[in-house]
Amino acid sequence: MLRAAGVGTGDEVVVPAYGNAEVAEAVVLAGALPVFADIEPATYCLDPDAVASAVTPRTAAVIVVHRFGNQADVRRLRELGQRQGFLVLEQGESETPYEGIERRRAHAAYLSGRLSGVVTPDVREEHSYQQFVVRVPGNGRPDRDAFARAVRAKGVNCWVPVKTPVHRLPQFRRDVCLPETERAADETLALPVDASMSRRELQRVVSACNALGGLLQPAF
Repeated sequence: MLRAAGVGTGDEVVVPAYGNAEVAEAVVLAGALPVFADIEPATYCLDPDAVASAVTPRTAAVIVVHRFGNQADVRRLRELGQRQGFLVLEQGESETPYEGIERRRAHAAYLSGRLSGVVTPDVREEHSYQQFVVRVPGNGRPDRDAFARAVRAKGVNCWVPVKTPVHRLPQFRRDVCLPETERAADETLALPVDASMSRRELQRVVSACNALGGLLQPAF
């Protein structure tokens, strides 16, 4: 898409650092320079205000990644692109059949109404819950990682969706301030919400997580 759009050497492309490195790698392969912007804490997608701050006269495009089933604010980004003269390219996640989305939404609602000790995702009509990502409050990775180990020990699968932001990887290291990206990388944990899960399996997730509320220490 970048090459077809004429993006190449000397251009800058604004991308999220919260996610995998593939988007930044694609920018480099096109001959351009990836520039990292911060995310919105509720959607984990690019924050239009952060993008506006990252734009320079060399900005040729912004690559928007819709994350975990959340939809980025593409309308605001396109309006910004029209004013500043850059392209807005979108990358989505794998699509789930409609029936699967409805079951995921129902499962997400069940978990959100019963989980304690974690911060559940905001309820959004357009959210398809490709992943059910919660935040483990506390002092960052030690709390989140300890919580994850304890949940797994109770037989419930969970995983860290983004272990290291792209701007902290050796090949893309940048001295840039991305507080929401850093906080999300430290706190987020994905819990199972597959469409095939039974009510008993969902309750097992709830019981495993709620039993660990005392593990978490408030941040000071």
